[in-house]
Amino acid sequence: MYVGVTADAIGRVYQHREGSGSRHVADFAKTRLVYVEHHDTIEGAIAREKLVKKWRREWKFALIEADNPDWNDLWDQWFAPRAPED
Repeated sequence: MYVGVTADAIGRVYQHREGSGSRHVADFAKTRLVYVEHHDTIEGAIAREKLVKKWRREWKFALIEADNPDWNDLWDQWFAPRAPED
C-alpha cells in the first residue's frame, strides 16, 4: 500500500507505472491506482495524507473498498480504449 500526495495524479500514476515514481513503488511494483481523493488545497491534501498514513491497514482497505470494492485499477478506467463513434 502506498499513500501519497501530488498536484498531478495522472502524471504521478504514469511515473509509478513506468517505474520512475518513488523508490518504494519501484521496489515493490506497486503500479495499480485503486483510490484517489481530490482536495481543494495542497494543505488539505497533505493533512489527509498524514492522517491516512497513520491508519491501520484494515481501515485503509475499508476506505478503498467503499468506492472500489473490486480493487479495479482506476488507470484502466481513465484510459480504457473507446469504441470509435459512427
